[in-house]
Amino acid sequence: MPSIKSILLLTFGLLSPGLVSAQTWTQTSAPTKYWNAVASSADGSKLVAVTYNGGIYTSTNYGKTWISNSVPNLQWESVASSADGNRLVAVPFNTVPYTSTNSGATWVTNTAFANDWHLVASSADGTKLFGAGNVGRLATSTNAGTTWTTNTAPIDSWYSVAASADASKLVAANGQTVYTSTNFGATWKTNSTAWSRPAFSISSSTDASQLVVASVQGGGVFTSTDFGATWKSNSVPHTQWVSTGSSADGTQLIAAGTYIYTSTNSGAGWVSNNVAQGWQAVACSADGDRLVAVVYGGGIWTAQRQPKPLVNLSLAAANAKVGWIVPSTNFVLQQSIDLTSWTDVTNLPVFNPTNVQNEIILPHTNTSGFYRLKTP
Repeated sequence: MPSIKSILLLTFGLLSPGLVSAQTWTQTSAPTKYWNAVASSADGSKLVAVTYNGGIYTSTNYGKTWISNSVPNLQWESVASSADGNRLVAVPFNTVPYTSTNSGATWVTNTAFANDWHLVASSADGTKLFGAGNVGRLATSTNAGTTWTTNTAPIDSWYSVAASADASKLVAANGQTVYTSTNFGATWKTNSTAWSRPAFSISSSTDASQLVVASVQGGGVFTSTDFGATWKSNSVPHTQWVSTGSSADGTQLIAAGTYIYTSTNSGAGWVSNNVAQGWQAVACSADGDRLVAVVYGGGIWTAQRQPKPLVNLSLAAANAKVGWIVPSTNFVLQQSIDLTSWTDVTNLPVFNPTNVQNEIILPHTNTSGFYRLKTP
Protein backbone atom coordinates (compact mmCIF):
# COMPACT_ATOMS: atom_id res chain seq x y z
CA MET A 1 0.00 0.00 0.00
CA PRO A 2 1.47 3.40 -0.94
CA SER A 3 2.05 5.83 1.89
CA ILE A 4 0.86 9.41 2.10
CA LYS A 5 3.88 11.65 2.21
CA SER A 6 2.42 14.58 4.12
CA ILE A 7 -0.74 16.59 4.35
CA LEU A 8 -1.08 19.60 6.59
CA LEU A 9 -4.59 20.62 7.58
CA LEU A 10 -5.34 24.18 8.55
CA THR A 11 -8.54 25.80 9.80
CA PHE A 12 -8.87 29.50 9.06
CA GLY A 13 -11.38 31.35 11.22
CA LEU A 14 -12.39 33.87 8.58
CA LEU A 15 -15.26 35.99 9.80
CA SER A 16 -18.44 36.44 7.82
CA PRO A 17 -20.68 39.51 8.11
CA GLY A 18 -23.56 39.40 10.56
CA LEU A 19 -22.27 36.69 12.89
CA VAL A 20 -22.56 37.59 16.55
CA SER A 21 -21.82 36.20 19.99
CA ALA A 22 -23.71 33.07 20.94
CA GLN A 23 -25.00 34.92 23.97
CA THR A 24 -26.80 37.52 21.86
CA TRP A 25 -30.32 36.16 21.42
CA THR A 26 -32.96 37.43 19.00
CA GLN A 27 -36.65 36.64 19.06
CA THR A 28 -37.90 35.23 15.76
CA SER A 29 -41.21 35.81 13.99
CA ALA A 30 -42.70 32.61 15.47
CA PRO A 31 -46.06 33.21 17.14
CA THR A 32 -46.62 33.17 20.89
CA LYS A 33 -47.45 29.59 21.81
CA TYR A 34 -47.04 27.10 24.61
CA TRP A 35 -43.88 25.67 23.03
CA ASN A 36 -42.84 22.30 24.44
CA ALA A 37 -39.85 21.10 22.40
CA VAL A 38 -37.55 22.05 19.51
CA ALA A 39 -35.08 20.25 17.23
CA SER A 40 -32.53 21.32 14.62
CA SER A 41 -30.90 19.94 11.50
CA ALA A 42 -27.12 19.50 11.60
CA ASP A 43 -26.44 22.82 9.90
CA GLY A 44 -29.12 24.66 11.88
CA SER A 45 -31.04 25.76 8.79
CA LYS A 46 -34.09 23.57 9.39
CA LEU A 47 -35.91 23.83 12.71
CA VAL A 48 -39.02 22.16 14.09
CA ALA A 49 -40.92 23.11 17.24
CA VAL A 50 -43.99 21.55 18.86
CA THR A 51 -46.61 23.11 21.10
CA TYR A 52 -49.04 22.18 23.81
CA ASN A 53 -52.36 22.04 21.93
CA GLY A 54 -51.10 24.37 19.20
CA GLY A 55 -49.63 22.17 16.48
CA ILE A 56 -46.18 21.86 14.92
CA TYR A 57 -44.19 24.65 13.26
CA THR A 58 -41.17 24.41 10.98
CA SER A 59 -38.58 26.79 9.57
CA THR A 60 -36.21 26.23 6.65
CA ASN A 61 -34.23 29.48 6.99
CA TYR A 62 -32.60 29.32 10.43
CA GLY A 63 -35.78 30.47 12.18
CA LYS A 64 -36.34 33.67 10.24
CA THR A 65 -39.85 32.58 9.19
CA TRP A 66 -42.11 29.78 10.42
CA ILE A 67 -45.01 27.84 8.93
CA SER A 68 -47.71 25.85 10.69
CA ASN A 69 -47.83 22.16 9.80
CA SER A 70 -51.02 20.22 9.01
CA VAL A 71 -51.31 18.20 12.22
CA PRO A 72 -54.01 18.01 14.92
CA ASN A 73 -53.83 20.35 17.90
CA LEU A 74 -52.67 17.68 20.31
CA GLN A 75 -50.49 17.96 23.39
CA TRP A 76 -47.20 17.67 21.49
CA GLU A 77 -44.47 16.64 23.92
CA SER A 78 -41.27 15.88 22.02
CA VAL A 79 -39.71 16.19 18.56
CA ALA A 80 -36.54 14.97 16.83
CA SER A 81 -34.93 15.62 13.46
CA SER A 82 -32.57 13.82 11.11
CA ALA A 83 -29.30 15.57 10.32
CA ASP A 84 -30.60 16.89 6.99
CA GLY A 85 -33.86 18.07 8.56
CA ASN A 86 -36.01 16.07 6.14
CA ARG A 87 -37.11 13.26 8.45
CA LEU A 88 -38.96 14.39 11.56
CA VAL A 89 -40.67 12.52 14.37
CA ALA A 90 -42.98 14.03 16.97
CA VAL A 91 -44.98 12.49 19.77
CA PRO A 92 -48.14 13.88 21.34
CA PHE A 93 -48.82 12.84 24.92
CA ASN A 94 -50.38 9.38 25.18
CA THR A 95 -50.93 9.14 21.40
CA VAL A 96 -49.01 7.39 18.63
CA PRO A 97 -45.91 9.06 17.12
CA TYR A 98 -46.17 11.10 13.92
CA THR A 99 -43.44 11.17 11.25
CA SER A 100 -42.60 13.34 8.25
CA THR A 101 -40.19 12.71 5.37
CA ASN A 102 -40.40 16.19 3.82
CA SER A 103 -39.41 18.60 6.60
CA GLY A 104 -42.93 18.75 8.01
CA ALA A 105 -44.90 19.44 4.82
CA THR A 106 -46.94 16.29 5.48
CA TRP A 107 -47.20 13.93 8.42
CA VAL A 108 -48.38 10.34 8.94
CA THR A 109 -49.35 8.49 12.10
CA ASN A 110 -47.32 5.44 13.04
CA THR A 111 -48.32 1.94 14.03
CA ALA A 112 -47.31 1.97 17.66
CA PHE A 113 -48.55 0.27 20.80
CA ALA A 114 -50.18 2.16 23.68
CA ASN A 115 -47.27 3.55 25.66
CA ASP A 116 -48.19 6.89 27.25
CA TRP A 117 -45.79 8.39 24.66
CA HIS A 118 -43.94 11.62 25.46
CA LEU A 119 -40.26 11.31 24.46
CA VAL A 120 -38.44 10.65 21.18
CA ALA A 121 -34.91 10.68 19.72
CA SER A 122 -33.59 9.97 16.23
CA SER A 123 -30.50 8.69 14.45
CA ALA A 124 -28.73 11.12 12.13
CA ASP A 125 -30.28 9.54 9.03
CA GLY A 126 -33.75 9.48 10.62
CA THR A 127 -34.36 5.77 10.02
CA LYS A 128 -33.79 4.59 13.59
CA LEU A 129 -35.98 6.08 16.31
CA PHE A 130 -36.01 5.77 20.08
CA GLY A 131 -39.04 6.65 22.20
CA ALA A 132 -40.40 6.36 25.71
CA GLY A 133 -43.61 6.65 27.64
CA ASN A 134 -44.32 9.00 30.53
CA VAL A 135 -45.15 5.94 32.57
CA GLY A 136 -44.39 3.28 30.02
CA ARG A 137 -41.72 1.39 28.13
CA LEU A 138 -38.71 2.25 26.05
CA ALA A 139 -39.24 1.46 22.37
CA THR A 140 -37.24 1.48 19.14
CA SER A 141 -38.00 1.58 15.44
CA THR A 142 -35.67 0.52 12.61
CA ASN A 143 -37.92 1.71 9.77
CA ALA A 144 -38.40 5.42 10.47
CA GLY A 145 -41.35 4.82 12.77
CA THR A 146 -43.46 2.50 10.63
CA THR A 147 -43.36 -0.12 13.39
CA TRP A 148 -42.07 -0.07 16.97
CA THR A 149 -40.60 -2.73 19.28
CA THR A 150 -40.53 -2.69 23.06
CA ASN A 151 -37.28 -2.97 24.99
CA THR A 152 -36.27 -5.02 28.00
CA ALA A 153 -35.98 -1.93 30.19
CA PRO A 154 -38.66 -1.74 32.90
CA ILE A 155 -41.92 0.16 32.76
CA ASP A 156 -41.15 3.41 34.52
CA SER A 157 -41.51 7.20 34.53
CA TRP A 158 -39.00 8.14 31.84
CA TYR A 159 -37.75 11.73 31.95
CA SER A 160 -35.36 11.93 29.00
CA VAL A 161 -33.82 9.96 26.13
CA ALA A 162 -30.89 10.43 23.73
CA ALA A 163 -29.21 8.50 20.92
CA SER A 164 -25.85 8.41 19.18
CA ALA A 165 -25.71 9.41 15.51
CA ASP A 166 -26.07 5.80 14.36
CA ALA A 167 -28.46 5.01 17.26
CA SER A 168 -26.40 2.01 18.29
CA LYS A 169 -25.96 3.68 21.68
CA LEU A 170 -29.04 4.79 23.59
CA VAL A 171 -29.46 6.64 26.88
CA ALA A 172 -32.58 6.97 29.02
CA ALA A 173 -33.17 8.40 32.49
CA ASN A 174 -35.97 7.59 34.92
CA GLY A 175 -35.53 9.94 37.82
CA GLN A 176 -32.07 9.41 39.29
CA THR A 177 -31.06 6.31 37.31
CA VAL A 178 -29.48 6.39 33.87
CA TYR A 179 -29.87 3.39 31.56
CA THR A 180 -27.44 2.88 28.68
CA SER A 181 -27.46 0.46 25.77
CA THR A 182 -24.73 -0.30 23.23
CA ASN A 183 -26.90 -2.47 20.97
CA PHE A 184 -29.90 -0.32 20.07
CA GLY A 185 -31.83 -1.29 23.18
CA ALA A 186 -31.42 -5.07 23.05
CA THR A 187 -29.84 -5.00 26.51
CA TRP A 188 -29.45 -2.27 29.12
CA LYS A 189 -27.05 -1.32 31.88
CA THR A 190 -27.88 0.90 34.87
CA ASN A 191 -25.37 3.63 35.72
CA SER A 192 -24.68 5.42 38.97
CA THR A 193 -25.41 9.14 38.98
CA ALA A 194 -24.12 12.17 40.86
CA TRP A 195 -27.38 14.02 41.34
CA SER A 196 -30.38 13.72 43.66
CA ARG A 197 -33.04 15.24 41.38
CA PRO A 198 -34.77 13.85 38.27
CA ALA A 199 -32.70 14.06 35.08
CA PHE A 200 -35.09 16.16 33.03
CA SER A 201 -32.98 16.32 29.87
CA ILE A 202 -30.09 14.30 28.42
CA SER A 203 -28.11 15.20 25.30
CA SER A 204 -25.19 13.38 23.73
CA SER A 205 -22.30 13.73 21.31
CA THR A 206 -22.53 11.78 18.04
CA ASP A 207 -20.73 8.77 19.53
CA ALA A 208 -22.58 9.17 22.87
CA SER A 209 -19.31 9.09 24.80
CA GLN A 210 -20.00 12.60 26.07
CA LEU A 211 -23.32 13.27 27.79
CA VAL A 212 -24.85 16.31 29.48
CA VAL A 213 -27.75 16.16 31.93
CA ALA A 214 -30.00 18.88 33.33
CA SER A 215 -31.34 18.00 36.75
CA VAL A 216 -34.67 19.65 37.51
CA GLN A 217 -36.21 20.82 40.81
CA GLY A 218 -33.27 22.82 42.08
CA GLY A 219 -30.63 20.46 40.69
CA GLY A 220 -27.55 21.12 38.62
CA VAL A 221 -25.96 20.32 35.27
CA PHE A 222 -23.75 17.23 35.02
CA THR A 223 -21.47 15.87 32.31
CA SER A 224 -20.00 12.48 31.51
CA THR A 225 -17.10 11.62 29.21
CA ASP A 226 -17.49 7.83 29.44
CA PHE A 227 -21.05 7.13 28.27
CA GLY A 228 -22.57 7.65 31.70
CA ALA A 229 -20.22 5.46 33.72
CA THR A 230 -19.14 8.47 35.82
CA TRP A 231 -20.49 12.00 36.19
CA LYS A 232 -19.09 15.41 37.06
CA SER A 233 -21.01 18.37 38.49
CA ASN A 234 -20.70 21.58 36.45
CA SER A 235 -20.18 25.08 37.83
CA VAL A 236 -23.67 26.45 37.22
CA PRO A 237 -26.34 27.56 39.69
CA HIS A 238 -28.84 25.06 41.02
CA THR A 239 -32.17 25.98 39.47
CA GLN A 240 -35.11 24.54 37.52
CA TRP A 241 -33.02 23.15 34.64
CA VAL A 242 -35.31 21.84 31.92
CA SER A 243 -33.37 21.27 28.70
CA THR A 244 -29.90 20.62 27.23
CA GLY A 245 -28.18 20.43 23.86
CA SER A 246 -24.80 19.23 22.65
CA SER A 247 -22.60 19.71 19.62
CA ALA A 248 -21.56 16.62 17.66
CA ASP A 249 -18.20 16.42 19.42
CA GLY A 250 -19.60 17.25 22.86
CA THR A 251 -17.43 20.32 23.37
CA GLN A 252 -20.16 22.93 22.99
CA LEU A 253 -23.12 22.60 25.33
CA ILE A 254 -26.29 24.52 26.08
CA ALA A 255 -28.57 24.27 29.11
CA ALA A 256 -31.80 26.12 29.85
CA GLY A 257 -33.33 27.00 33.17
CA THR A 258 -34.28 30.48 34.34
CA TYR A 259 -31.47 31.63 32.05
CA ILE A 260 -29.66 29.93 29.19
CA TYR A 261 -26.07 28.90 29.82
CA THR A 262 -23.57 27.82 27.18
CA SER A 263 -20.20 26.10 27.40
CA THR A 264 -17.46 25.83 24.77
CA ASN A 265 -15.23 23.45 26.72
CA SER A 266 -17.39 20.40 27.49
CA GLY A 267 -18.86 21.96 30.62
CA ALA A 268 -15.66 23.12 32.34
CA GLY A 269 -16.90 26.72 32.15
CA TRP A 270 -20.28 28.29 31.43
CA VAL A 271 -21.62 31.71 30.37
CA SER A 272 -25.16 33.00 31.00
CA ASN A 273 -27.21 34.86 28.41
CA ASN A 274 -28.73 36.93 31.25
CA VAL A 275 -32.18 36.78 29.62
CA ALA A 276 -34.84 35.51 32.00
CA GLN A 277 -37.70 33.83 30.15
CA GLY A 278 -39.92 30.84 30.67
CA TRP A 279 -37.41 28.75 28.73
CA GLN A 280 -38.82 25.32 27.93
CA ALA A 281 -36.44 23.67 25.45
CA VAL A 282 -33.20 24.30 23.54
CA ALA A 283 -31.38 22.74 20.59
CA CYS A 284 -28.25 23.46 18.59
CA SER A 285 -26.59 22.72 15.26
CA ALA A 286 -23.99 19.96 14.99
CA ASP A 287 -21.14 22.44 15.46
CA GLY A 288 -22.93 24.05 18.41
CA ASP A 289 -22.78 27.51 16.87
CA ARG A 290 -26.43 28.00 15.92
CA LEU A 291 -28.75 27.85 18.91
CA VAL A 292 -32.53 27.85 19.23
CA ALA A 293 -34.69 28.13 22.33
CA VAL A 294 -38.45 28.10 22.90
CA VAL A 295 -40.53 29.73 25.62
CA TYR A 296 -43.58 28.10 27.15
CA GLY A 297 -46.21 30.79 26.64
CA GLY A 298 -43.87 32.93 24.56
CA GLY A 299 -41.86 32.90 21.34
CA ILE A 300 -38.86 31.23 19.73
CA TRP A 301 -35.39 32.74 20.00
CA THR A 302 -32.16 32.08 18.10
CA ALA A 303 -28.48 32.93 18.46
CA GLN A 304 -25.36 32.26 16.45
CA ARG A 305 -21.62 32.70 16.54
CA GLN A 306 -18.75 32.28 14.08
CA PRO A 307 -18.08 28.58 13.40
CA LYS A 308 -14.45 27.46 13.52
CA PRO A 309 -14.58 23.87 12.29
CA LEU A 310 -11.72 21.56 13.18
CA VAL A 311 -10.46 19.34 10.40
CA ASN A 312 -9.44 15.74 10.96
CA LEU A 313 -7.45 13.40 8.75
CA SER A 314 -7.77 9.63 8.48
CA LEU A 315 -6.75 6.92 6.05
CA ALA A 316 -9.22 5.57 3.52
CA ALA A 317 -7.59 2.61 1.78
CA ALA A 318 -4.56 4.14 0.02
CA ASN A 319 -5.95 7.66 0.19
CA ALA A 320 -6.54 10.31 2.81
CA LYS A 321 -9.95 11.29 4.10
CA VAL A 322 -10.51 14.84 5.30
CA GLY A 323 -13.53 15.42 7.49
CA TRP A 324 -15.14 18.15 9.56
CA ILE A 325 -18.38 18.43 11.54
CA VAL A 326 -21.21 19.78 9.39
CA PRO A 327 -20.86 23.54 9.94
CA SER A 328 -23.68 26.03 10.46
CA THR A 329 -22.05 28.33 7.89
CA ASN A 330 -20.80 27.21 4.49
CA PHE A 331 -17.10 26.39 4.22
CA VAL A 332 -15.04 25.37 1.21
CA LEU A 333 -12.00 23.10 1.38
CA GLN A 334 -8.98 24.67 -0.30
CA GLN A 335 -5.54 23.29 -1.15
CA SER A 336 -2.08 24.73 -1.65
CA ILE A 337 1.44 23.47 -2.26
CA ASP A 338 3.20 26.57 -0.94
CA LEU A 339 0.80 28.32 1.50
CA THR A 340 0.70 31.26 -0.90
CA SER A 341 -1.61 30.26 -3.73
CA TRP A 342 -4.86 28.54 -2.78
CA THR A 343 -7.45 26.80 -4.96
CA ASP A 344 -10.81 25.27 -4.12
CA VAL A 345 -10.98 21.48 -3.92
CA THR A 346 -13.48 20.55 -6.60
CA ASN A 347 -14.55 17.28 -4.99
CA LEU A 348 -17.90 17.78 -3.30
CA PRO A 349 -17.97 16.66 0.34
CA VAL A 350 -20.09 13.63 1.18
CA PHE A 351 -22.16 13.62 4.35
CA ASN A 352 -21.39 10.76 6.75
CA PRO A 353 -24.40 10.16 9.05
CA THR A 354 -22.43 7.99 11.47
CA ASN A 355 -20.38 10.95 12.69
CA VAL A 356 -22.29 13.94 11.23
CA GLN A 357 -19.30 15.05 9.22
CA ASN A 358 -18.64 16.29 5.72
CA GLU A 359 -15.88 14.15 4.20
CA ILE A 360 -13.69 14.33 1.09
CA ILE A 361 -11.39 11.58 -0.16
CA LEU A 362 -8.05 12.97 -1.35
CA PRO A 363 -6.14 10.81 -3.86
CA HIS A 364 -2.66 9.70 -2.90
CA THR A 365 0.24 11.84 -4.14
CA ASN A 366 3.96 11.86 -3.46
CA THR A 367 4.04 15.59 -2.78
CA SER A 368 3.29 17.61 0.31
CA GLY A 369 0.05 19.50 0.47
CA PHE A 370 -1.69 22.03 2.64
CA TYR A 371 -5.44 22.22 3.17
CA ARG A 372 -7.71 24.75 4.85
CA LEU A 373 -11.39 25.53 5.29
CA LYS A 374 -12.51 28.96 4.18
CA THR A 375 -15.87 30.71 4.13
CA PRO A 376 -16.96 31.42 0.53
